[in-house]
Amino acid sequence: MKKLVFVLLALATGILNAQQKPTSQKITNPQTVKTASGLEYTIKEKGNGKKPLVGDKVVVHYTGRLTNDTVFDSSVNKGKPFTFKLGVGQVIKGWDEAFQLLQVGDKATIKFGYELGYGERGAGAIPPKATLIFDVELLDVIEAPRQWVATGKDTVKLAGGVKYLLIKGNKTGEQVVGDAKVTLHYSGFFTDGKPFDSSVERGQPFSVKLGKAMVLKSLEDVLVHLRKGEKAKVFIPYDLAYGEAGHPPIIPPKSDLIFDIEVLDVMPAFVPEKFNITGKEQKTTASGLKYYEILKRNDTPKAAAGSTVKVHYSGYLADGSMFDSSVERGFPLEFKLGVGQVIQGWDEGLSLMHVGEKFRLVIPYYLAYGEVGRPPSIPAKAELTFDVELMEVNGVGAPATPNTGK
Repeated sequence: MKKLVFVLLALATGILNAQQKPTSQKITNPQTVKTASGLEYTIKEKGNGKKPLVGDKVVVHYTGRLTNDTVFDSSVNKGKPFTFKLGVGQVIKGWDEAFQLLQVGDKATIKFGYELGYGERGAGAIPPKATLIFDVELLDVIEAPRQWVATGKDTVKLAGGVKYLLIKGNKTGEQVVGDAKVTLHYSGFFTDGKPFDSSVERGQPFSVKLGKAMVLKSLEDVLVHLRKGEKAKVFIPYDLAYGEAGHPPIIPPKSDLIFDIEVLDVMPAFVPEKFNITGKEQKTTASGLKYYEILKRNDTPKAAAGSTVKVHYSGYLADGSMFDSSVERGFPLEFKLGVGQVIQGWDEGLSLMHVGEKFRLVIPYYLAYGEVGRPPSIPAKAELTFDVELMEVNGVGAPATPNTGK
């Protein structure tokens, strides 16, 4: 009997899934519609699936031809559908417009002039000023994050003009404090509803250490009012976001922004322990770089110019205050050594090290950020101290048991 019940349930599920699958129906007398831009489209089979919105990913099959019926490209012939994000300029203008008019299951012919295609010059197999014809099928829509509904929620206005609405509360969650490490999911939107960035879409939460200018200050101001597990919709006026200039090419000038944020985790502040240099010899290179060998290893690869290295570090100003730390963030910095991707003092100092070694580097300003510094974190003519550990060279780490002999 159990087996029969299982089979019946499986059969019922299969029927339900079949019923939910989008279908299409041929149109007996298809009509051609012309839009204000000059795009012409003719739906030949009508589907009943989702209609995509700007920011959604669409999965399509297409065959493109010129007006003389020459086929210049076809996903059908390749046997692989094409996927792109709609309405954000990843494809030609005619496609961005056309697929906003279709829904899953639709089969259509679209036609447009060079203004919506490849312009006056053409591209590859596309001649200059070419009118293009595509037979297309919208196979699927992968929805971008949608803005959260905030109906009936109270608005909290903070000093300075930032507003937020608490979408979901959690009074027992750990409170975000000013120096915490916060892991969150976010989706950013313009006021017209168009998305511009989303950790949700990438499937990768974002971790931020507050007070380190890793996110907008106005967003930090909201985060310290939230708890773990809470969700909020945040409204940031342009002057508290990216200002009059914006952040091209993503954020246009004078853009007011909306963020839907969810606090996933709150970690207490972690203060890296400074290396102990008691009894360690200070060495100085010809350039003026000073360094202390805290932990030596001779059984591991040595860093060299052109190597890809992973480094954990904590950086301190002359007064002992820490201005940056990969240890605090919880993940090392990776870069190519000796090609100017980091300050000169790092390129020189790390080239002295083997994997697994720990050094303290004392870098004069002219091997760091120079006479100007790097405001607001690094003052002018600042001597910098770095406690560094070389984790890997070209993907090779240190053995578990070190040889610490010199």
